[in-house]
Amino acid sequence: MSIRKPTLEKISPEFGSSIKVMKQEAYMGEKKPFWHFHPEVELVYVNKGKGKRHIGNHLSYFNNSQLILIGANLPHNGFTDRLTINGSETIVQFRPEFLGDYFFNVPEMEGISNLFERSKSGILFGVKTKQKIGKKIEKLSEKEGFKKILVLLEILHGLAKSEDYTILNADGFAFEAEPQDSARIDIIFKYVNQNFTQHITLDEIADKVSMTVPAFCRYFKKVTGKTFTKLVNEYRVVHATKLLSESQMSIADVSYECGFNNFSHFNKLFKEFTGKSASKYRGELKLMVH
Repeated sequence: MSIRKPTLEKISPEFGSSIKVMKQEAYMGEKKPFWHFHPEVELVYVNKGKGKRHIGNHLSYFNNSQLILIGANLPHNGFTDRLTINGSETIVQFRPEFLGDYFFNVPEMEGISNLFERSKSGILFGVKTKQKIGKKIEKLSEKEGFKKILVLLEILHGLAKSEDYTILNADGFAFEAEPQDSARIDIIFKYVNQNFTQHITLDEIADKVSMTVPAFCRYFKKVTGKTFTKLVNEYRVVHATKLLSESQMSIADVSYECGFNNFSHFNKLFKEFTGKSASKYRGELKLMVH
């Protein structure tokens, strides 16, 4: 079986620029996520959209908006399932040393330097920061040259000062992202993404990457820091959070729809993963909506 290689993503800013800014204002159809990493820092702002995020070891679903900073070489999957009406997604990519090797080492830049360090674990910003900085990020696509760099520095300064954030891979986790691993991991994640609602045997998934089952289990645990079963269950629970927020299905139906054939097992895993029961999760969503 041939293993695809696209993994280390090569990012080319426009001619004469050291920052790449992409703004998408219409739903372009489901994007096939692929597992990749790059030496550039990536800032992602979605003002209205829904989707799964998979960054390093972290897996979750967002409904409405998100502001994320992904550090250099932190592996991640694509984001938006779809943009909602009036939605837009802005992605900003730049090298940590885009202003020279020492620029962020000067005392005045200590905050931003610390921000880059934290971003190696992935940072999710909260509502206050999104409201304050989101518009600036969107306007970045209209700026050019010197002004673009000034505005980006203002954005980074604002993010560095924010106390309204969550670290996504808080347990000192470092994904062992070797380029040859990424191709293999991409195959595994794609397969799980397409088949998690059914039972996936270890034989079946090990065969996808031409490995024996014991070798696959050792490899997967070493590279991702979790067992394969745990990953599949996380995909199922994240899908359940999506269905609980977007559909009127009963909780039991949601559980079966996500691939669980035992309701109490679903409840136990859902609580482990989200910190609350499925009924409490749905109840709190309703309160937020009202």
